[in-house]
Amino acid sequence: MSSKTRVVILGAGPSGVGAAYQLARSGKGAATVLERAQVVGGLAGSFELAGLRVDFGSHRLHPACAPEILADIRSLLGADLLDRPRHGRIRLRGRWIHFPLKPLDLALRLPPAFALGTAGDLVARLLPRGAAAEEESFATVLLRGLGRTICRDFYFPYARKIWGLAPEELSATQARRRVKAGSLGKMAGKILSAVPGMKPRGFGRFYYPRRGYGQISERLHEAARDLGARFEFGAGVETLELRSGGGCRVHFRRGDKAESLEADHAWSTIPITVLARSLRPSAPPDVLAATEGIRYRSMILVYLAVGQGRFSEFDAHYFPGPEIPFTRMSEPRNYSLAAEPRDRTVLCAELPCAAGDAHWSMSDAALGALLVETLARIGLPLQATVLQVTTRRLPQAYP
Repeated sequence: MSSKTRVVILGAGPSGVGAAYQLARSGKGAATVLERAQVVGGLAGSFELAGLRVDFGSHRLHPACAPEILADIRSLLGADLLDRPRHGRIRLRGRWIHFPLKPLDLALRLPPAFALGTAGDLVARLLPRGAAAEEESFATVLLRGLGRTICRDFYFPYARKIWGLAPEELSATQARRRVKAGSLGKMAGKILSAVPGMKPRGFGRFYYPRRGYGQISERLHEAARDLGARFEFGAGVETLELRSGGGCRVHFRRGDKAESLEADHAWSTIPITVLARSLRPSAPPDVLAATEGIRYRSMILVYLAVGQGRFSEFDAHYFPGPEIPFTRMSEPRNYSLAAEPRDRTVLCAELPCAAGDAHWSMSDAALGALLVETLARIGLPLQATVLQVTTRRLPQAYP
């Protein structure tokens, strides 16, 4: 009988399989991973569509990733971890601006009113200002850091689309975590970094696995399994029974069969709302009330398989404006440099919504038609036949 500490891990997304790999590699515990789906990766997984590997939306591994994690991923993927330049664009006031920002674009393509407004905001930051508002929000943090113009034309409309709430209703934490260039000064530094000779290491680049972002989870799964970790797929967790003397028993269902297992520790990567409801004895009322107050923004991923080798040279297009229902569209083959098949490509558009609303209730065909119509309206008409339309509906995309 093994004397290793028994650890059950709930969920086989990157965090779950990564934890299983680290635990198995250390030799300090025996890991069992319970996953509701039949594959690893979660929302950071990949699947095949029209002969191409695609992701659940747009995913990249940034050079700013923790060095020890990046080292593990490199060792597991080897030459399959590609070093790629970022090459996207943002539709801003009806014009296309390269992303990451380039000085030439800022000088020649930005609407004059936007350029003047941004310059004015930068000057205003040099002047004395009053004390910060007592109660901070997403809006106050970004207004203070980026100025009114960038907030008005990019971040605020983009935030409304992603979360379905006014910027004043969003937590300041969201602003600090999601917006990388946290001030006009930092943004100016990023712009200057595009000048030859001034680029910091890793600027404007990302890592991407040759077979899609899900390849990271797949390799972690293989490595963890080879080191002795156990994986149970199709296992939906129902209750997590905590023992008074320590340890726990996890009850899960696989199809029509109820099963359970004992563990010394449980590590959870499933949504905290689901975890709180599963606890036995029940979590304290204040904890349950707090988790019930957490709402998730849903997302529909609309995939078009198109009968042409490549739709555009860009990896991603960003749409902050309210006149376009989608927030971003990516072309997976431009991330992975896929050479085959040569006669088709896939587009993936992200449509934030609320589960049960008008968009959520639309058929796949109607959502595909909406994407085709939107692209034509903004000057990006399809030049080939749509071979296939499919969607992935994510009820818990953004907390």
